[in-house]
Amino acid sequence: MRYLAPGTRVPDSQSQQLLGRILSSGVPVPTRQGPAALTLMQQTMHFDLANGFPVITERSVASFWRKPIGELCAFINGATTLDELASFGCNWWGEWATPEKTSSRGLPPGHLGPGSYGGAFRHFPTADGGEFDQFAHLVEQITELPGDRTHFVSPWIPQYQVRGRGKTPRTTIAPCHGWVHVRVIGGSLHLHMFQRSGDVPVGVPANMIQYAALLLMLEQLTGITAAAYYHTISDAHIYENQVDSVKVMLAREARRLPSVQLTEAGRRVSDIHDFRGEHFELSDYDPHPSIPAIPVAP
Repeated sequence: MRYLAPGTRVPDSQSQQLLGRILSSGVPVPTRQGPAALTLMQQTMHFDLANGFPVITERSVASFWRKPIGELCAFINGATTLDELASFGCNWWGEWATPEKTSSRGLPPGHLGPGSYGGAFRHFPTADGGEFDQFAHLVEQITELPGDRTHFVSPWIPQYQVRGRGKTPRTTIAPCHGWVHVRVIGGSLHLHMFQRSGDVPVGVPANMIQYAALLLMLEQLTGITAAAYYHTISDAHIYENQVDSVKVMLAREARRLPSVQLTEAGRRVSDIHDFRGEHFELSDYDPHPSIPAIPVAP
């Protein structure tokens, strides 16, 4: 990854602008989580990686930024249980795998279900009863057929996401992010991540980090330079109990984005299943102070 020198980067306010649009134009919508959500459809951000890696600066995530990458690595490796996620440093999934949620879906305790991210990414069911590893195939296809427009990954197994009378989903939470489309344009990698539903103050900053990190993984494995990350949210929302924190973030000036690079060990990885959060390092990060205890809706 080739970054501009930190002092020459342009401050980035895209995530703040998105928060501002939702706050000013979002429509209050009732939710199953409890608090209503100010909701705005079809929102997109575009990051030229030369100008910095998309780690938000309107509040510090310095203590957390590597954890979303570990989570994505867990999903790429097929993790579908709390224990498997914990082995990758992900210890925040308990609220989505309570005994009430798992038993209502016929799942074992601590299991997110075969329709969760790890199930779709590593064990996507095939017509012949087998399994398909989407990310392993993604790397192979980009390497062999870089000019194709079909470098795509989906977290959605339709038959496991059913809702309604007499139907039981096979996951404790429907995947919110992870529709990935990669293109090689002008000899460089461009990655577009589509997100079905996004908690913009809390969840989306983590998603920005993990899928931009995926772009660095693909650069390492294919030898093609990472150029740009695009992030589209279909249902972008702010929960009403997050509004006070959002107003604090909107009052802060935009700052330059930092750098994220692979470590020396990360630059030796040759299989996408072998990446871990500790293979990434953050530098040139100058955020505003953190905002503790922003509510998260389970």
